[in-house]
Amino acid sequence: MPTIRTVCAHDCPDMCSILAHVEDGRVVRIEGDPEHPFTAGFACGKVNRDTGLVHSPERLTTPLRRTGRKGEGKFAPITWDTALDEIVSNWKRVMAESGPLALLGYAYSSHQGQINRGLTNGLFHALGCSRLWGGTVCDTCADAAWTATLGEVGGADPESIAESDLIVSWSSDLHATNVHLWAAIEKRRAAGVKLVVIDPRRTRSARVADLWLPVRIGTDSALALGVMHILVRDGNVDSDYLARHALGFDQVESEVLPRFTPEATAGITGLSVADIETFAAMYGAATTSFIRIGFGLSRFTDGGQNLRTVALLPGVTGAYGRYGGGALLATVAGFELNYNALRKPSGPAETRTINHLKLGEALRTLTDPPIRALFIAANNPAVTNPDTAGIRAGLAREDLFTVVHDPFMTDTAKFADIVLPATTYLETDDFYRAYGTYYMQYGRRVVEPQGEAWSNHRLTQALAARMGLTDKVFQMSPPDLVKELFRGASGTVATFDPAALLDGKAVSVGTREPQSFRTPSGKLEFYSETLAKQGLPPMPDWRPDPAGAGDDRLRLLTTPGYFQSHTAFSGNEFLREREGPPHAVLHPADAAARGLADGQLVRLSNERGEVGLILRVRDEIQPGIVLVPGQRPDAETVGGTVNMLCADGYTDMGEGAIYQSTWLDVTAWA
Repeated sequence: MPTIRTVCAHDCPDMCSILAHVEDGRVVRIEGDPEHPFTAGFACGKVNRDTGLVHSPERLTTPLRRTGRKGEGKFAPITWDTALDEIVSNWKRVMAESGPLALLGYAYSSHQGQINRGLTNGLFHALGCSRLWGGTVCDTCADAAWTATLGEVGGADPESIAESDLIVSWSSDLHATNVHLWAAIEKRRAAGVKLVVIDPRRTRSARVADLWLPVRIGTDSALALGVMHILVRDGNVDSDYLARHALGFDQVESEVLPRFTPEATAGITGLSVADIETFAAMYGAATTSFIRIGFGLSRFTDGGQNLRTVALLPGVTGAYGRYGGGALLATVAGFELNYNALRKPSGPAETRTINHLKLGEALRTLTDPPIRALFIAANNPAVTNPDTAGIRAGLAREDLFTVVHDPFMTDTAKFADIVLPATTYLETDDFYRAYGTYYMQYGRRVVEPQGEAWSNHRLTQALAARMGLTDKVFQMSPPDLVKELFRGASGTVATFDPAALLDGKAVSVGTREPQSFRTPSGKLEFYSETLAKQGLPPMPDWRPDPAGAGDDRLRLLTTPGYFQSHTAFSGNEFLREREGPPHAVLHPADAAARGLADGQLVRLSNERGEVGLILRVRDEIQPGIVLVPGQRPDAETVGGTVNMLCADGYTDMGEGAIYQSTWLDVTAWA
């Protein structure tokens, strides 16, 4: 039985090295790679079951042409040549009549490979089409906040946790999205290191933490400022570090921190004064405190300010200056590859840009020219975007020619004119760099494509040839494309020989150096002139979410499911069953006040619509919240995805999505 080392391509920070066991052309078992220091020989409960994903009976096996109404999901098989001919003839017609801006195409995150994602986006860049600003539905606010504070740099190496003396998981559900970091934390806890979990939900990590702080949604910045207040009061400030490596702390200390007394902070966050004091004492006593920051605390109106303030905290104690200390949001900036070799091989430097979270609005309202042709790969915006009703209204346009490339018939694919069968990551060759560790690795295909499925790489090159593009990347094999990524790379990455990486073993670009800063001042910026010029508060602060002013409804909290963290896992029947039916969670007090009981069907509604979910009554959340875990397709819910109820407004930084600035009524489904 062959065993092949490859890489998990799901949208997850760990980017695990895995071993796939193959028998008679089928993947029969998946396990973690014991030679990878971070994967450490185990894969998560989802990836362990990816045999059921690659060999799912629900896989698309042939190209399809729509025969029914858009959204109805009625299609008939066609050949690949027919599909490609129709796609290219429509694209050429649209571009001749309305120009290249009338075409929008992109690949997104359900395949994290640099080739199968980047090269597809490079196709549309070379064609001069409208371009999607991807990621605003996920991480652009968090990235903008981190950049305004530390610059475009990676955070603390998660492997440095081996030398941490306090660990804080802040808005990061480690069991759902970062399970290998949890394994490292367990080792440190066995050595006596304390764990603090800060999360509105009592996650699996919170259940076993030494201290759980169920902070109110959107008040993390107030908690961080309250902790800073106590650190100053108790003399637990590294003044020397701040003088050498920070900008503006004195001003924050004099103008902001006096307002965040323990009592004031307790009133804002819903925490007790005693718990705030305890956390501040633990943090002040630590030398190498490590904070794992989750992206979730940025997904509301003032999400950038929220995350930025938390990211400043390690500067107060000087933890950023010591290995094992600091904060980790992401590591992407540590991989200075030549991404543009694939993503921007040619084409105009500037063109029309469409914000990902505003895709529905763009499809409905853009003119001069309108979007007349759309290509989507590795994304399911009809479920995952905010304002999904608006997305679907745009996709339903009969004059919009839509192509979707996916392994499964997603809710988005049901609106397409042409649906193309895509490979899973186990059927592709690609190169990966993590966004939650400092490892990079070449992943080999372990089985042949199932049915007539094509990889994004193969499809992109076929479309490029038919569209008359001659850029060399559109003829290159995956190993040669890897070499292009390293040609012109900088930083630590540039010291690696790409040919040596093709053996499939993971390598790390992590170092033991103190946290660096690439802000305009070259320092950790408590005061940001960049933000001031944008009309944003230059110093950390907190204010009530203006989206919920005077609103006494329940506030929505969306989180990854433990077995359905995103819709890429929806095609795995075992994982769907393991996750259970889509549900909403209310605190017992909120359920009792509404006369609702565990297990009944309830209506979640606001001015944007309504959806039906099974109710779970649990004390894992605080009163005032309705929790909806996971992103689930229409077939599993009543009335559609909960994202239908989320507005497509902007965060304060990075023009990101504000999923958590949503308030809902919860009533019985009559």
